[in-house]
Amino acid sequence: MDKYIESSQYIDWQTADVETLANRLSAGSENELETAKRCFEWVRDEIKHSADYKLDPVTCKASDVLREGTGYCYAKSHLLAALLRANGIPAGLCYQRLSVFEKGAPYCLHGLNAVYLQKQGWYRMDARGNKHGVDAQFNPPYEKLAFQIVDENEADLPEIFSEPLPNVVAVLEKYLTFSEVLANLPDVDAHLLIGRRKH
Repeated sequence: MDKYIESSQYIDWQTADVETLANRLSAGSENELETAKRCFEWVRDEIKHSADYKLDPVTCKASDVLREGTGYCYAKSHLLAALLRANGIPAGLCYQRLSVFEKGAPYCLHGLNAVYLQKQGWYRMDARGNKHGVDAQFNPPYEKLAFQIVDENEADLPEIFSEPLPNVVAVLEKYLTFSEVLANLPDVDAHLLIGRRKH
């Protein structure tokens, strides 16, 4: 479980601003469940999704997401993981493969989180930001993500990663504007998903 607590290049919770926010969010909290919910709702509601709000710059590191106040789903998941880890709560990164326009190809990865709760075990949550048609919530043991798998080429990737996928980082570090990222969203080979879909 140690790897889900570590501060790292992209989940850099040991930076001053991230630690300060993490401490503020946990202040007066009665338990880890309340702290996790506060962290989730803060990232979901206070960090603007880059594509929804058409915002630059492109962010990747948790500390950059916090400083700029914006990020794609992947970057927001890095910040949420950092805030949870700073509070001693194990957190990882998860991915779904989704249709970009909800009508078949093209497809892309979507980033979200899993948190390890003592009474629950691993629990997935999605802080990408709510909008019309998207209503992600934190309500363990019930999972309410932003998106459901509805297409045979979509999938829940079952892994809980301690670090972001290299192809996700590559996109976020290569492109400078939200529109460039939107035109080059990371994906995974559909053939690799055969037999791995969560039903």
